[in-house]
Amino acid sequence: MIRRILALVKKEFLHLKGDWWLPVFMLFGGALELLAIGWATSRPITNLPLMIWDMDRTASSRNLVISLENTGVFALTEPAESMETIEILMDQGEINAAVIIPHGFSSEVEKIGGHPVLQVILNGAESIPAREALRAVEGVVRSLDEKITIDHLGIDPDLFKGFDFSLRVWFNEALNEAYYTTPAELALMLEFTILIFAALTFSREREFGTLEQLLVMPFSSLEIIIGKSIPVILVGLVDFTMMLGVVHFAFHVPVRGSVFLLFGLAFIYTLVELGKGMAISVFSKSQHQAFLLVFMVGMIDFLFTGYAAPVESMPKIIQYLAYFVPAHHWLNIMRGITLKGSGFLDILPDILFLLGLGGVIGYFSLRYIRKALD
Repeated sequence: MIRRILALVKKEFLHLKGDWWLPVFMLFGGALELLAIGWATSRPITNLPLMIWDMDRTASSRNLVISLENTGVFALTEPAESMETIEILMDQGEINAAVIIPHGFSSEVEKIGGHPVLQVILNGAESIPAREALRAVEGVVRSLDEKITIDHLGIDPDLFKGFDFSLRVWFNEALNEAYYTTPAELALMLEFTILIFAALTFSREREFGTLEQLLVMPFSSLEIIIGKSIPVILVGLVDFTMMLGVVHFAFHVPVRGSVFLLFGLAFIYTLVELGKGMAISVFSKSQHQAFLLVFMVGMIDFLFTGYAAPVESMPKIIQYLAYFVPAHHWLNIMRGITLKGSGFLDILPDILFLLGLGGVIGYFSLRYIRKALD
């Protein structure tokens, strides 16, 4: 039995050698995608084009402009001379934000009981830059408001202390966005790698017309399944190792927990996705159909992982459905071990869900595949 399985494994690697572009693309494509995503998300948002229409043209308005520029978030464009200019450039996407300083701004700032007003226009079509611009403007306005209050009260700024809080960030002290995105992207890339390779195992044989030849050979259906599974598992684990190295060494994402536990659970997750992928492979009539089914299944899983939006903020029914998606638990495990240093007991609920779902998926997939082969 072992010799027959090894012969099938050798045959699968010969297939991969013939289609060398696919494993190379999946192995190095995943690593390159992680590099691109990590580079993009690890950098703070800066140089947002900001247009200012200063109708006041006083020292107070100039100080406000300098304060906005000093945030480091904005890159000031040529000043506006009319509302029409702002509207045109905002429509064309040339600016992300505009600040309008009205006439009499300085006098309202200096007057006791004055109400200085700024008009801020944000490009809501690009919500993330707009949110960052709003945060920067709010910070400047808050500082300005505090300074005006202190000046009007005529007290020593050092004696003016209001409510403050002590902030401590756990697990991601610098609030580096790459710490959030790269482990999540790694987890999803592993799923797609396993699904694609597994989905091509039988669909490729069917498309090339060699499936019937394989079935008439002296191999049992279980031997065929095992023989075709081993290369997928090996490629998946090699891909996972490469991507974990990229995440750790290129972006300094820590692996605070046990590496052996992480790889052991990665192996279990690989088996879970392998069962789904091979079921897709038997169902598909061609490699093209297998690709489409993989992306459909992968996109559905993506919605429930919590990568794009926290699962906790979704409707209750979606939260319950997420418990039945293996990728959701795998993402929790990845973040727990890498960022939090979670041990076995800390992530035990996700492990149990992953094992339970893996058992159910594996049982029905194995039955379906063996029935189709027999």
